[in-house]
Amino acid sequence: MSTELTPISYAVMSLVGRNGASGPELVEMAAGAGPLFWTGAASHVLRVARRLAEEGYLSARSEPARTRPRTVYELTDKGLTAFRSWLAQPSGFPRIQHDAAIRLFASDLGDRTAVLDSLRALRATLPRLEALCDLYEQRAVAIPHRTEAIILELSLARRLVQAHREWVDDVERAWARSDGG
Repeated sequence: MSTELTPISYAVMSLVGRNGASGPELVEMAAGAGPLFWTGAASHVLRVARRLAEEGYLSARSEPARTRPRTVYELTDKGLTAFRSWLAQPSGFPRIQHDAAIRLFASDLGDRTAVLDSLRALRATLPRLEALCDLYEQRAVAIPHRTEAIILELSLARRLVQAHREWVDDVERAWARSDGG
């Protein structure tokens, strides 16, 4: 069975990285990055890792753990070749599933006050995301071969958080003006 590699395939291979990773480690890494860079369920990475192992992009071995054996995945030569080829391809602008933007776009169909409350709720989550960025920046030093890349990614995440804060502020100001406030 061979299928085309998908964006999540490359995400899983990047999490496996040069040192390998166990199933629980993959789920933990995917769940941790979830609010910043991940759109799917963290548990989905295990299905993808198993498929990549079946197709020869990853190797899988069983190791003893505290309660039961765990599967540890590593990149194979085939996986590393495919990954390096993907890395060399041009990056496109990311596709974003943005519920808040859709709510704003369709606000004429409902209650603008309710939409504004929804956007303010988004703004209320931003300090938690900033704290998550701080935490990951502290942890980045533990991964010397990726420290610089992680810090640069977090720079993007912080800018996205700030852009959302400013966007909600813009909506509040615009609607206050159009409502005569």
